Parts: sequence; structure tokens; C-alpha cells
Amino acid sequence: MSHFAKLDNNNVVIFVTVGRQEDDGLEAELCARTGDCYMQTSYNTQGGVRTGGGAPFRKNYAGIGYTYDAGRDAFIPQQPYPSWLLDEATCQWKPPVPMPDGDELYT
Repeated sequence: MSHFAKLDNNNVVIFVTVGRQEDDGLEAELCARTGDCYMQTSYNTQGGVRTGGGAPFRKNYAGIGYTYDAGRDAFIPQQPYPSWLLDEATCQWKPPVPMPDGDELYT
């Protein structure tokens, strides 16, 4: 079973659907044939890591509101706060100051 994210004109995900396994790798053909652009996504990939091993696929499983970045070949979630920075390795947003460890909270 494969999953595909439908993109709007700005490469923002508007929905994710289940597709046929035989549709793997047919994003360009689907876009040309239907006019609707879809990009394959994998629910086994999060933060550039694939659960169960193997190569990660497009850094993150696509969600509504995520942006597909063709240069990074990655789905990137919406930036939660203006000060947060994009981690290039995971394509996830990180706070400008790391969260303190539990011991630091009480000192």
C-alpha cells in the first residue's frame, strides 16, 4: 500500500490518500495525466529516520499544511513559531534554545 500527498500550486499538502502499490514512482505521470500533482510519502519516515530500518523517504510523512520542498526532496511541517529554525538533517523545526534537562529545571 502506498500513500500520496496531493499538492496545491504552492506545493502545500491539501490531503493525503492511499494509493495502489503499482503507482509508486508515477508522480510526474499522474500530474501530467490528471493535472493534479501528487507526491508519494511514507508513514514509516519521521525526522529523516525510517522505522524498522531502511532508507528514509522524503524526511517526513506528509500532513495537511506541510510543504513539499523539491530541492530537499522533503515534506516540511509548518513553522510553529517565527524564531524556530529548520534542522536540515531532519526537516523539522527546532527551538532556538534547547529545552533544559530535567535536572536543570530545579536549579
